Amino acid sequence: MAAYISVPKLGMATADVTLVEWKVKEGEWVEAHQVVMAVETEKIKSEVEASAAGFVHILVAQDSKVPIGRVVGLIAASKEELEALQKEPPKEISITPVEVAEAPAVEAAPAEAAVPPEEKRERIPISPVARRMAEEHAIDITKVTGTGPGGRIVKEDIEKAIEAREKAPPVEVYEGKRVKATMPLRGMRKAIAEHMHRSLLVAAQLTYLGEIDMTEMMKLRNNLLTQEKAIGVRITYTDLFVMVLARALRDHPIVNSSLIDNEIKIWEDINIGVAVALEEGLIVPVVKDADKKSLVEINKVVGELVEKAREGKLGVDDVSGGTFTLTNLGAFSATWGFATPVINQPQSAILGTGATTERVVVRDGQIVIRPIMTYSFTFDHRVIDGAPAERFMTRVRELLENPDLLLL
Repeated sequence: MAAYISVPKLGMATADVTLVEWKVKEGEWVEAHQVVMAVETEKIKSEVEASAAGFVHILVAQDSKVPIGRVVGLIAASKEELEALQKEPPKEISITPVEVAEAPAVEAAPAEAAVPPEEKRERIPISPVARRMAEEHAIDITKVTGTGPGGRIVKEDIEKAIEAREKAPPVEVYEGKRVKATMPLRGMRKAIAEHMHRSLLVAAQLTYLGEIDMTEMMKLRNNLLTQEKAIGVRITYTDLFVMVLARALRDHPIVNSSLIDNEIKIWEDINIGVAVALEEGLIVPVVKDADKKSLVEINKVVGELVEKAREGKLGVDDVSGGTFTLTNLGAFSATWGFATPVINQPQSAILGTGATTERVVVRDGQIVIRPIMTYSFTFDHRVIDGAPAERFMTRVRELLENPDLLLL
């Protein structure tokens, strides 16, 4: 009996997932535990491994929406079994989430007896970062020579392949324009595109722009840096922003809400999402119960989430349950400017913080130079009116400009 390749249960998610990509081709030999496909919810991407060695028979095409537990492929123990499966009409097979989580028991011949060794196809060794880069830039890894340990393809090898291709003259021309590269809109990029477009369609989004004097906050952060050894962690501005936002959301609960089924639900929990930029897109892990955490606890949680995000190890629970989002754009820019961040549905607001630059301002009738940070606060006008939005940002500004208030 052929082994199953099925859609796994991703954390607490219950909705359909997208079969983003088959990593193998129809009829290709795979080893047990070899990655055979990638699936994705709106929030995270996960790779699925083969439960046994054998020949792959694909039942569901990539880019298809499939429910959890759906069997999307089979692994035949022999070529004869593969040929028999290929002659059969496609079957719709499902297994329970429990079976998915525990990896269903299957009757498959041992790998060493299934097929002669000379017919086995070796898996191409490649690092996760290099694989993502290759996918993003459409690099054929079968044509890349690995320079890592044991011939493993590493990031530098993909960078060289990209550089070599860029030196070659482009061959595709579209409407009189030469095409440098073509990237399919799929996976995380497609999920982001659909999510952002839907957010703009369903919400009445309005953005307030302003500036905040960061003099006292910079002093506080510098003092915390001098106490790094005593504290045990290196406090970042993002940590401080999360703490300030948690306090402000507690004082202005209407901002910590969602419009769901014609009801405004004001959340008891204050869970702040922190946008993390990755090579393939943006992901927003969530600091749960941010208002109940100390600054050191926030730092540790944010650090762990960012590390997991960059290693591709975030689970669905890590990116679910957010009630408000922070996107700190100041980390990517050193110049004065504003943006219009899009709300992360079904939340009602998002704060984008810009770069802190020296600006000429008037204080107590005197012209002085102060470190000024720009901000962009986008909110859903269906839920939050202008006055409460301004009161919320006034509180945020007050806490950032007078951080001693955080002690009260």
